Amino acid sequence: MTTQQRPMRADAIRNRAKILDAARAEIAAQGPDVGMEVIAAAAGVAVGTLYRHFPTKTDLVGAVLAEYIEQITTEAEGALDRARRGASPVTVIVEFLREVVRISAINEAAKSAAPALGAAPGVDESRAAAAMSELIAMGIAAGQIRQDLTVADIYILISGAPLDQEEPVRERWAALVLPCLTADAARIDLEQVGQR
Repeated sequence: MTTQQRPMRADAIRNRAKILDAARAEIAAQGPDVGMEVIAAAAGVAVGTLYRHFPTKTDLVGAVLAEYIEQITTEAEGALDRARRGASPVTVIVEFLREVVRISAINEAAKSAAPALGAAPGVDESRAAAAMSELIAMGIAAGQIRQDLTVADIYILISGAPLDQEEPVRERWAALVLPCLTADAARIDLEQVGQR
């Protein structure tokens, strides 16, 4: 006989969200060695409540990363939906990447702490990759996006963003880097520029 899990109560959902937010903030402020008691206090919940949701710090950081990946997936699918409804693919891709960089910066400390804690999210990234792939194809077909852009390139861009910097620096990075995705930028031959 299988047992069905009861849906979480509204207060449990709120507590879980507060714990994840507090974990992000406290790991960023104090590093991966921050105590679970400190995270519980920052979340405004009892330590027992934290441990009911997340028996270990590995579980907690894994949940932070899983939520991060789900946010990226939601953003990718939302961007694709906007493009399907007629928004400019290049505009949508740039908006998507700016939001992903913002979300990634918020989660950077937890992502960095994860390997040391043995935390790995058990989340499938294929939905986000599929949405990005279709969005890129739409941009290429519209003549707006460079023809050689791939989903792997998107991951390279995100991994190279200044996630540990303040928002003005990240915005400057976006202003300098994201225009390189366009078809016009792809026409610049760097080898010829370097020979002048």
